[in-house]
Amino acid sequence: MNESFKALIVDKTDEIFSVEVKNITFEELPKEGVLIKVSYSSINYKDGLASIPEGKIVRSYPFIPGIDLAGTVVSSNDPRFKEGDQVIATSYEIGVSHFGGYSEYARIPGDWIVHLPDNLTLKEAMAFGTAGFTAALSIQRLEDNGLTPEKGKVLVTGATGGVGSIAVSMLSKLGYTVVASTGKESEKEYLQSIGAKEIISREDVNSGKIKVLDKQLWAGAVDPVGGTTLSSILSKMHYNGSVAVSGLTGGTDVPTTVFPFILRGINLLGIDSVYCPMDVRQKVWSRMAGDLKPDVLLNSIQNEITLEELPGHLPVILRGEARGRTVVKI
Repeated sequence: MNESFKALIVDKTDEIFSVEVKNITFEELPKEGVLIKVSYSSINYKDGLASIPEGKIVRSYPFIPGIDLAGTVVSSNDPRFKEGDQVIATSYEIGVSHFGGYSEYARIPGDWIVHLPDNLTLKEAMAFGTAGFTAALSIQRLEDNGLTPEKGKVLVTGATGGVGSIAVSMLSKLGYTVVASTGKESEKEYLQSIGAKEIISREDVNSGKIKVLDKQLWAGAVDPVGGTTLSSILSKMHYNGSVAVSGLTGGTDVPTTVFPFILRGINLLGIDSVYCPMDVRQKVWSRMAGDLKPDVLLNSIQNEITLEELPGHLPVILRGEARGRTVVKI
């Protein structure tokens, strides 16, 4: 094992903020946990926030961001994991208060680790990452609340983003008629290629004039946007329809009334991928390796960069310019 290895370090002092790849030693990693040789990580919105001084994600400096990682166990005192096991670690405190995946090695608590399911590679796991897990958990919750392809169309907002792209493709594979909403006119061909049957603009979802109850359009919705977009979606759901909300890029305030809930029986489902219980997490990852695994995951939804290229790519997700998923080869 080498004495030192590469990691992306963000650091902040009173005068200087820096984001750069540096050499560090094993002694600088957390002392407890399973030591993993990281093969891949990915870029999520939280990671973009961790790369700016006002991001309010990183709790102390210097720090290694990266809320996702997949790799191979090097050593472990946890009987659940042994040398050579291929594993995934996402969410919890990883990349927030615990050193994350933008590093050739990581030491992670065993309670935060999932064994890599059969029929899934380490690269595919990070093409999914937290965004893919969030999309899959959203679909699981929608189906647990009665959604089936026969019930009607399913809306996906923010459809070119990480959660949106994977949700579109997963739902299409399951036989749903997917309506993809985007603010990017140029991305229609991409959305069609990953499974969208209908593509509408942001304004078609939320024109700015939200009715208490509107025309019933969708049986289900995956919404990583929130804000007034969510308000408008709620007013347009089929009777007993469900909306799975997982994000706030459209804002935190949701101006609505009780009427969608008490007159149409709408279900508003909150999706938390960070502290999702491990039994549910394992079940969802198993589905992601099976019936939810998109055929276009690697050739259409993801693109790959190196650790050295990472600093230049992190701002892209904050500008809303990212398409699909960016996998980081460590």
